[in-house]
Amino acid sequence: MSLILRRVREGAVLRLTLDDDATRNSLSEEMMDALQRALDEAETDHAVGVIVIAAAGKVFSSGHNLKQLTARRKDPDGGEAYFSTVFARCARLMTTLAKHRCAVIAEVDGLASAAGCQLVATADLAYCSPRASFCTPGVSIGLFCSTPMVALSRNVANKHAMEMLLTGDVLPADHAARIGLVNAVVPQNDLTAHVAALAQRIASKSQAAVAYGKRSFLEQQHLPLEDAYALTAGIMTRNMLDGAACEGLDAFINKRQPQWPKTGT
Repeated sequence: MSLILRRVREGAVLRLTLDDDATRNSLSEEMMDALQRALDEAETDHAVGVIVIAAAGKVFSSGHNLKQLTARRKDPDGGEAYFSTVFARCARLMTTLAKHRCAVIAEVDGLASAAGCQLVATADLAYCSPRASFCTPGVSIGLFCSTPMVALSRNVANKHAMEMLLTGDVLPADHAARIGLVNAVVPQNDLTAHVAALAQRIASKSQAAVAYGKRSFLEQQHLPLEDAYALTAGIMTRNMLDGAACEGLDAFINKRQPQWPKTGT
């Protein structure tokens, strides 16, 4: 297990804690690799139904490790191949998060900057403490946050996304909640318990239903209306034939608690 990413499982909830204070929990090569491994393993481990991503210290994540990136400018190609590889790895990590069969919750108790903000925006749900803050500051150092923009623009209205991207300003927790970047601001002392209770509640649902739901939400989001309905009607048909729906409907009709199958879709 990586020393910079702590893993703890309680029931069906896997808690991943970024713990690299030396780099302000940056999404370094090592951190991205550790997160990718943890997510890939959870994808096939049906003892896990929900993933919580949290962080130790006052910074949730400072984003890409800029020291690692700038050090490669000495490469013969000026770092182009390395930069391309790093950003592709990050894109794969975020895509894995978005498409993961498990519900993913970000628990933010500090600054989420650049790709760290992207991580929050990519999670299915996000809750933060009053001391949390959010920014996409790349424009201020000449490196526009183009990849964080992908997740950000799919979470908040265009005007809010562009304001963050064009100014690089740090948004306080209450502003992030107002624009929908996080679900709610929770008192700092209650944050972990609040997220844990929510995670356990979601974990009690059918893993298959959650996986179907995440897939349909992601795939229909930017389709024309008719295409979105055609897609989701097909997904609901497959879902109806799934063992989880059979069990859930039977339990509902017969007024008993469902016993969900142990595997998801």
